[in-house]
Amino acid sequence: MKVFRQGQILKVIQSKPVYTQEELARELAELGIPATQVTLSRDLRDLGLVKTKDGYVQFQELPEKAAHLEAAVNGYLLDIRPAGNLLVLKTSAAHANSLAIAIDNADPDGVAGTIAGDDTVLVICVDLSAAAAFHARLMEMLQGSE
Repeated sequence: MKVFRQGQILKVIQSKPVYTQEELARELAELGIPATQVTLSRDLRDLGLVKTKDGYVQFQELPEKAAHLEAAVNGYLLDIRPAGNLLVLKTSAAHANSLAIAIDNADPDGVAGTIAGDDTVLVICVDLSAAAAFHARLMEMLQGSE
């Protein structure tokens, strides 16, 4: 059922804009496929779907992960707030997932992982020096785009 459900999710988001998991659950229910929010969250992650201002879209991983991270940083990052071994990254609405995926895929040294909301990404670094180094790297990416 999982593979079929995920296939139907792709079919739905390719046929029309879907902005929330609730909308997606309704669309699937109309097709006779029940799905909880937890299941949909996993499916969205497994399928590489990210929420954008235009609804959910499938994330297309670029071959050069560092280049994609730089593009995501320059396209979405609005503010960086250091907090110990954490970095709080602010984006415009609906872009946090895209930035978090780019960070996770680039797998930068010293970054343990990310947690994304709608407009905020929490970057968890292994220690203070790793957070400072990743902060500096993000700043270099931003300055390189000027």
